[in-house]
Amino acid sequence: MHIAAEVVALVVAVLVVTTVARKLDWSAPLCLIAVGVGASYIPGVPGYHLSPEVVLVGLLPPLLYSAAIQTSLLDYRRMRGPIALLSVGLVVFTTFGVGLVAWAVVPGLPLAAGIALGAVVAPPDAVAASAVARRVGMPRKLVRLLEGESLFNDAAALVALRTAIAAIAGSVTLWQVGLDFALAAVGGAVAGLLVGVVASYVRNRLENLETDTALSFAVPFVAYLLAEVVHGSGVLAVVTAGIILGHRSPTILSGQARLASRHNWQTIQFLLENMVFLLIGLQVRQIGEEVADSSLSTATIAGICAAVLAATIGTRIVWLLGIGTVKRISRKLTGRRGHVWPWSYSAVIAWAGMRGVVTLAAAFILPADTPERAVLVLAAFVVVAGTLVVQGMTLPRLVRRLALQPPDPAEDALQEAAVLNDMGAVALERLDEIRNPDDPPEVIARLRNRLQDRTDSAWEQLGRQSALAETPSDAYRRLRTELMKTEREQALKARDTGQADDVVLRRILERLDIEESMLDREDDAEVLSHRELRTPVATAGSCRHLDRPRPEVRPSAADVCTACVEEGTTWVHLRLCLDCGTVACCDSSPRKHAASHFHDTRHPVMRSFEPGETWRWCYVDSQLG
Repeated sequence: MHIAAEVVALVVAVLVVTTVARKLDWSAPLCLIAVGVGASYIPGVPGYHLSPEVVLVGLLPPLLYSAAIQTSLLDYRRMRGPIALLSVGLVVFTTFGVGLVAWAVVPGLPLAAGIALGAVVAPPDAVAASAVARRVGMPRKLVRLLEGESLFNDAAALVALRTAIAAIAGSVTLWQVGLDFALAAVGGAVAGLLVGVVASYVRNRLENLETDTALSFAVPFVAYLLAEVVHGSGVLAVVTAGIILGHRSPTILSGQARLASRHNWQTIQFLLENMVFLLIGLQVRQIGEEVADSSLSTATIAGICAAVLAATIGTRIVWLLGIGTVKRISRKLTGRRGHVWPWSYSAVIAWAGMRGVVTLAAAFILPADTPERAVLVLAAFVVVAGTLVVQGMTLPRLVRRLALQPPDPAEDALQEAAVLNDMGAVALERLDEIRNPDDPPEVIARLRNRLQDRTDSAWEQLGRQSALAETPSDAYRRLRTELMKTEREQALKARDTGQADDVVLRRILERLDIEESMLDREDDAEVLSHRELRTPVATAGSCRHLDRPRPEVRPSAADVCTACVEEGTTWVHLRLCLDCGTVACCDSSPRKHAASHFHDTRHPVMRSFEPGETWRWCYVDSQLG
């Protein structure tokens, strides 16, 4: 009962604190740590001991796996060089840099113990980095780099820690260090690859949703334990298996299984990552009691913690700026045109080094006979709390000061519309191939309308202004939501009066739930930014009509569709013909005058006539340019 009550209390505390933090727009990790610190000194609150085994085997695998299955394998391949420089190179640099500082400031500390502390504080936290990066609106390239770094750096740090602990006992050589790294990397990668491939094969053949869900829960633990058995990196195995399954899930899992897996892992990630920060705060009282037995003065301990924190932050800054300088010098000397990120990117990455649960868990791995062990554990906690406070709270201001552009919702909406348009086109072609002569025409019409409605809904997300107070998709969503509410009330009335069997009514309500989840989403955020909206390079295509030089044309109207005005109808968005200057309404408008203009004149290219938009569309080749 005591254990159950404590778990429930932790979950309730996480829910309350995160809800309040979101409403006040505060950092949830910082709030949870602060609440944990305060609660640790309240009489009657049990002392939670965050053992390394619980964190490294119980908490870390599912946390890393939930992040890994959302990581793009293609993005990782494109950024493997920068990720390796941070997740391996920076970890090694931080390990020795902080180790030397600790060896210099802690009286009587062996160099091996200092390096062990360096390995403890070396890896930034995956949870803290991605949470802060997304909240402050960093460019996606930086977010992906930070997430990739935080997924792989734990493996390098834990191997370095294990080697340093062996060095404390005087039982390691330089050859053994290199061998440990190689075995950890190869063993972890092979174990993760094996688990990922086998799990993909098995899940592809499972038809029961509950069985698939249970298997997905087991995957991170199986990968971790298998790697540890062969003396590989369990962390690397979990990440490898997660990336493989995340990449292959669209082809091996049903839509229902993917939705269930996504929601389940999002819930697990939310509870575990926030509970971890609360548990970190709850360790303070125990750490303080152990430090009280140290022979060092309070001033000396405070100086040690400050020095370790400064070295942890400083080594990351030196490494990032050093790498940027070397790349620029190399490019000048060799004359190559290699891509080098701007200094603003390096500055933000250098400042986004928040530490988390792995650091604190690794600190408890230090042998009990390590000189001044309690002080080293306290220094690790100060690094966690200090980086979250100093860097986590100032990072948003730095991003704004450097004027880094966040992801553009308008650009996302344009890419989404283009992809959905292509999907709809190939689906219609496939429909013509697979339909039978006996297929009811009304069914074919329903399929065509559904494909067209989904594409139109995406195009409607564009445009700063509209002649309609509400787009057709918005109106449909609003009315259908209200109708489903009425239908659900009637179904519940039938249940309460015993009009139908409960099993039947559950199936009916499930159909309503599925239909509600299928409603085209409504974006709460402002779609268009102040920047000019052009087609993203990755999405933009080319054809002879788009490539042909065109002189400037004079629009036939300022901000109206003349045909709609004459007919007494209205429009959603406006398009401009680049051949004759005709302004007409888009294809998601009721009358589709832009498409009609193309069919009447065969003028192929229209440009968006919405403020701030310059993207073009070729009707002949169905190509976005």
